[in-house]
Amino acid sequence: MNYEELCFHIQNGRDSASLGLYSAARTSYGKALHLINGFLATCTDVERREQWQSAIQTINVELSTVNSITELLEDLSRSSASRNGCAVESLVFNIEENKPWPSPTNVDKKTSSVLLARSTNRKQHVTEFEKEKQKASSNKLFDVPRSGANSSGNSRRRLVNSNESTPNRPPIKKNTSAAGQKSANRPQSSEDQPVEVEKKFDSSNCDKELVEILERDIVLRNPNIHWSDIAGLTEAKNLLHEAVVLPRIMPMFFKGLRSPWRGVCMFGPPGTGKTMLAKAVATECNTTFFNVSASTLTSKYRGDSEKLVRLLFEMARFYAPSTIFIDEIDSICSRRGSESEHEASRRVKSELLIQMDGVISSNPNSAAGVLVLAATNFPWDLDEALRRRLEKRVFIPLPDASCRLEMLKLNLRDLKLADDLDLAEIAEKLEGYSGADLTNVCRDAAMMSMRQRIAGLEMDEIARLHAEDLDLPITRQDFVEALARSSKSVSQQDLDKYEKWMKEFGSI
Repeated sequence: MNYEELCFHIQNGRDSASLGLYSAARTSYGKALHLINGFLATCTDVERREQWQSAIQTINVELSTVNSITELLEDLSRSSASRNGCAVESLVFNIEENKPWPSPTNVDKKTSSVLLARSTNRKQHVTEFEKEKQKASSNKLFDVPRSGANSSGNSRRRLVNSNESTPNRPPIKKNTSAAGQKSANRPQSSEDQPVEVEKKFDSSNCDKELVEILERDIVLRNPNIHWSDIAGLTEAKNLLHEAVVLPRIMPMFFKGLRSPWRGVCMFGPPGTGKTMLAKAVATECNTTFFNVSASTLTSKYRGDSEKLVRLLFEMARFYAPSTIFIDEIDSICSRRGSESEHEASRRVKSELLIQMDGVISSNPNSAAGVLVLAATNFPWDLDEALRRRLEKRVFIPLPDASCRLEMLKLNLRDLKLADDLDLAEIAEKLEGYSGADLTNVCRDAAMMSMRQRIAGLEMDEIARLHAEDLDLPITRQDFVEALARSSKSVSQQDLDKYEKWMKEFGSI
């Protein structure tokens, strides 16, 4: 279980609750409970299970508090709305002319006394203003409001009365330059700064449980993988940059026939960087990222899988610009018409094809800002209709010599290297290895010095070793032994099959 992600969701829920964003807090608490329940399903230690059960109880208490506050706010909003309606109705008076006023009640007497006191105060203010007016006219000075907290209210009151007594005289504007300059120099506190309200999908017309399932798959945290962390794959990077980044920078250009690509399929051998490219899109492009798999869109209840597909695209349009990444798409939308195909699977495929094509939408531009990014190791198993909707089909090949050298430098950048190690020579020996195979070779070579150092030692002796004794430079011999241990995972027959499909159906 990812403890950092768990702590992030719990802290995000508490921060959202303290800021009054109760819907976001409920979502974060739900994600945290989902992670803990998934861990408990595989945990066999009794003590750890008890500790996590107590943690679940604590989170449930906080979640119930947030739910009670939300219900209370909803009740208050409904009651205030009803009171406002009554107050508006009470403000409507039907005054009939030529009829005597009724005798005043106790409330009317109280109101009339208040009005009498206000009129008396007003007469006193008018008298004060007349005196000051005569004084100002004798001194040939204008009546300028005095600075200070005590005189501000009187000055404002005198200005109002002057406008009432002399309607032809223009109102005197209050000199707020000093106050404005003072407020500009004053640093803004956290209360003065506006708080961004999180955009929330309206699930009133949908099944809330299905919406929560999809919200858990929205990547809220940064995957922290950049384009510079991926060696090579220039064509794929340029295509994703054109499909995701450029439409946000130049929206006026990508219109009509130049509308951005809505479907991109990355295919190739396993371990060549297809998923890393998708994570880099989530990091670099600053879009809402939906990480979808076959388990996300599968339900045991009839009809729920189709609803999940429809809700997925509705939420993607709501949170646009967004990217829907479907890993191993061949498991969801394989070729239709086979004997082993089930009816439920066919309905899900049909709904996915309809949503990708945007047929059911009344607005032709509603799909703008939504990119479907797919990855597969078996492109020949995809349905023909899905292949048409995935407008760009990019082959992610095995790394060449320059890419392998760059990948070696990226994997070994934080480790010590011996002087006899020539990375260019190692890159030539790694021909036919995928990116994942190359990473495994580097990891195995980095472990060689530790294995040689602890050979023949007992556990107590190993525990007394210092870190400097184990962190030795990686030598050429370490890579030679690692290459003897590790073999490539992609055969030449598979490569020929990918290249043949690329020549027939590829689109860069």
